[in-house]
Amino acid sequence: MLPPFRAITAFHATARTGSMQAASDVLGVTPSAVSQQIQAIEAHIGVRLFSRTGRKVVLTEAGERYYELIRDEIERITVATEQMRGLSSFTVLNIRVAPTFANKWVLPRLPDFIEKHPDIELRLDATNDPPDFTRENIDLEIRHGAGDWRGMYVECLADEQVQVLCAPEYAAPASLDIEDLPDHRLIHSVKNVTQWARWFELQGYAPDKPLCRTLFDRAHMSIDMAASGLGIALESRLTASAELASGRLVCPMRPGLRDVWQQSLWLVCPSAHLNRRKVRRFIDWLKSTLEHIDSGPARTSGAGNGRCPAAGDDEGAAGFS
Repeated sequence: MLPPFRAITAFHATARTGSMQAASDVLGVTPSAVSQQIQAIEAHIGVRLFSRTGRKVVLTEAGERYYELIRDEIERITVATEQMRGLSSFTVLNIRVAPTFANKWVLPRLPDFIEKHPDIELRLDATNDPPDFTRENIDLEIRHGAGDWRGMYVECLADEQVQVLCAPEYAAPASLDIEDLPDHRLIHSVKNVTQWARWFELQGYAPDKPLCRTLFDRAHMSIDMAASGLGIALESRLTASAELASGRLVCPMRPGLRDVWQQSLWLVCPSAHLNRRKVRRFIDWLKSTLEHIDSGPARTSGAGNGRCPAAGDDEGAAGFS
């Protein structure tokens, strides 16, 4: 049985406006017609959605739950319908972005994208939760991880050099040897795969005493704390590019250490989404912002797992979180 769409519309309008009279004005029908439609949806679902006190209506607990479930979908349908009718000239682009990359790279450069693409209404969702592209209205994701997501188009967006970083007032550039690090507070971004232990291993050094650590669950928090002088962080130079450019962060290590590169930032979407012009425009713009960064091993892209070749080290993927 098809759901009673007119009744659902009446319920949504009443819940949104807070009264049947206001809903009737929005829908262009009488309050009596709105009331009949609400009775119809209540009968269809089998629960009361409103409590009635005179002319006032208040959502029941079940009504609040139902409104939460349908609200976004009704609004999407409304926007889509207006766009098809030509009432809106905007194209909506929904992108999910790893929080640190959103905070440290995308947001500072977003005015440029908006200026160059005024016809795109960008909706940016900064979270690490992978979307279900079959159920969620997401056009493209910029994902942090290992890059082994089969069934998707996966493209490595950047090669990132991982480096020891701190505020210049904490330790001057090229002032520390690797043996000095266990004497300092080491800042960890717990969602990075390249942790301090792995970095020490790649350098062929085993600390001879327990490390003094401070842990954060986001790379941008680690960067900010290091820049404030709390301790020494291990982070991607791409992630910390603004702080490095401004001099708020420097590399305190003397030359001679092994370079460590990671591949952890990925464009992810169903292959069919690449046919969407708005997706291609955003990807092209994003890549243009990355053109002048320090480049490591060559990147690849493609369907299936789409993982980039190993970057000379086997430390796995890390970086933006």
